[in-house]
Amino acid sequence: MGRRRFLRDLGYMSAAGGIFLSGLEFNGIFGVFEDGRKEDVIKVPKTPTSHLYPARRNPGFKLDRPLTDELVAGKYNNFYEFSTGKSVWKHVDKMQIRPWTVEVAGLVAKPRTYDIDELVRMMRLEERLYRLRCVEAWAMAVPWTGFPMRDFVKLMNPLSSAKYIRMQTFMKPEWAPSQRLRFWQPWPYEEGLTMAEATNELTMLVTGIYGHELPRQHGAPLRLITPWKYGFKSIKSIVRIEFTDRQPATFWNTAAPDEYDFFANVNPNIPHPRWSQKTEKIIGTDEERQTILYNGYGEYVSDIYKKAG
Repeated sequence: MGRRRFLRDLGYMSAAGGIFLSGLEFNGIFGVFEDGRKEDVIKVPKTPTSHLYPARRNPGFKLDRPLTDELVAGKYNNFYEFSTGKSVWKHVDKMQIRPWTVEVAGLVAKPRTYDIDELVRMMRLEERLYRLRCVEAWAMAVPWTGFPMRDFVKLMNPLSSAKYIRMQTFMKPEWAPSQRLRFWQPWPYEEGLTMAEATNELTMLVTGIYGHELPRQHGAPLRLITPWKYGFKSIKSIVRIEFTDRQPATFWNTAAPDEYDFFANVNPNIPHPRWSQKTEKIIGTDEERQTILYNGYGEYVSDIYKKAG
């Protein structure tokens, strides 16, 4: 979706409020198309914790490129539960993001289930500007709001035997057509990190984007962000976080082990069968850039993998 094609198809953005869907009110960010159609591409939820946005930006995380336009980022997503195409925003209206709970389980001192708004209030939110790199060789630059996962891990007080964190998203075929129609895939979507990865300075649990709460196509109400890894690693709409002593199975590594490994680190020297990883195309401008090992975040994470051998 090049910038010229985007501007041809889309006239302008405007904000409007009062959309009521799936038991929750939303503010709409609309696209007005050349033929006069006006569609609410991004629906920002109004929740008990909406007043916490925008959060203070952490100045320690800077970009080497402009931020991706919000409407561009809202129209171009992978969320395979809803669609194998990029227009996820057209398919998420049945998804209910309140009430929402997150179960913390496994090797922790006190396993329990948290209401999402309770969890958000427990943490200190901040905004960080990160590069996002997809294994399909496209890239964005995104302002995420959330909290460092290492702060969450410390609060959960895991046992010393915990070596990995396993995360799981919802299983709701009534919301998500692919969970019903693509029944052979290993639903629900699961991902995992080593404890060293989960407690790295970069790793975030994210609740917001562009200064407001996450819309559903971006993985509302809680998702993972690991900016040195390919985007599929950053699991969306998390409902369960388990501390474990065993390396967890992950969705794409289970579905296609010859194409996707557990770590999924950005690496221009390891090709994918369908997409060269040497370069990346910036969504919204079609600019091509050279891919950098660890997506340019090697100073933060390379020691993890040296220690791992």
